[in-house]
Amino acid sequence: MLATISSATVLGVEGRPVTVEVHVSSGLPAFTIVGLPDTACREARDRVRAALLSTGLPWPTRRITVNLAPSGVRKVGSGLDLAIAVALLVAQEVVDPAAAAGVGFLGELGLDGALRAVPAMVSLVEALDGAVAVVPAAAAAEARLVAGHEVRPVTHLREVASALMGEEGWPTPPTPPPAPPPPPEPDLADVRGQPVARLALEVAAAGHHHLLMVGPPGSGKTMLARRLPGLLPPLCREHALEATRIHSAAGLPLRADTLLWRPPLRAPHHGASPVSIIGGGTAVMRPG
Repeated sequence: MLATISSATVLGVEGRPVTVEVHVSSGLPAFTIVGLPDTACREARDRVRAALLSTGLPWPTRRITVNLAPSGVRKVGSGLDLAIAVALLVAQEVVDPAAAAGVGFLGELGLDGALRAVPAMVSLVEALDGAVAVVPAAAAAEARLVAGHEVRPVTHLREVASALMGEEGWPTPPTPPPAPPPPPEPDLADVRGQPVARLALEVAAAGHHHLLMVGPPGSGKTMLARRLPGLLPPLCREHALEATRIHSAAGLPLRADTLLWRPPLRAPHHGASPVSIIGGGTAVMRPG
């Protein structure tokens, strides 16, 4: 029996759609994952097996082959666990394939079936082919920052299986408390003196110019630089989504109710390497 489920992986800060194909056939019991999985992704065979058995769902004692398509794109992380588990249920005819059609599944599985959040949720939801995204409840607020997808937060594999089998509806998430107001931005009006540097900041902000500040330690260069974002207009939606995507991939905290509309301030150390500033890596690409 063959089953296909939609999911996604992340490459750098960009999401890539992934089709999880599971084939269950006769033969000695075996579990093989192909399609350029990394170590964390390959270890899904143990997490998925334990999660299904702990939840009381069937595990096929047959030959299982999991293909992560497209096979030429490296798959990193544990975000494909839920999609593999659902594909196994469809392949065993426990779940009707029509119930999982048009739905993308994201999240890591614990050995008890609990769903855990994964980094870069914004990029992952963006990359999903389906219009519905099933995500861990802990990452639901981040997933809702992406327009055009219906987000269904869940906390356990049993909830997903029950909803797909028609035993119960999708769980209704509790209304999240209102997000606290953002901390006030450093204001240029707080700076006393430095009339030339203040004028230079205002001109640079108004004309989108580069600015180089030179002076001895303690003269106020960093203090003035921290006040530059407060002079700039909010980002457009495209740039705000890009900044949010980078923060999400880097694991930086995000507000639960809005994109990053303010221009972010980065303060690299004078000894920072090019890779630490612009990002990079070998096995896993990371933003700077």
